[in-house]
Amino acid sequence: MMHQITINGLQDLERAAKEFLQQIGDHTLVAFYAPMGAGKTTFTTAVCKVLGVQEDAVSSPTFAIVNEYRAASGEPVFHFDFYRINKLAEALDIGLYDYLDSGCLCLMEWPENVEELLPEETLKVTISVNPDGSRTLSWED
Repeated sequence: MMHQITINGLQDLERAAKEFLQQIGDHTLVAFYAPMGAGKTTFTTAVCKVLGVQEDAVSSPTFAIVNEYRAASGEPVFHFDFYRINKLAEALDIGLYDYLDSGCLCLMEWPENVEELLPEETLKVTISVNPDGSRTLSWED
């Protein structure tokens, strides 16, 4: 089934994040595909906020590769940024499969850099920038 959510500006992020979390159901591995500047980190921040992560705790893990946050429930949320990954071994060196197999929510930016390491059940979400500046999230499950 195809899903789409349109985000009509920054003021619409929280609504879109809530709707997204409801629609993805039990999926815990979420990969965001989008060009630079499309809003991957911004949307991930909104998702974390909805989950009760302290807003100031969320930042792009570009240099660390992965950041761990705590949702209001106490559950870990893992936020990956694979932008600087040049070799698959670099992702494996951080214990990628330990995170992916944890059952915790894993939100991934730049997944195309580690595509062949991602499990089949990874939910692939595309963020498109529309001519009016809005964003559209789309995925199939």
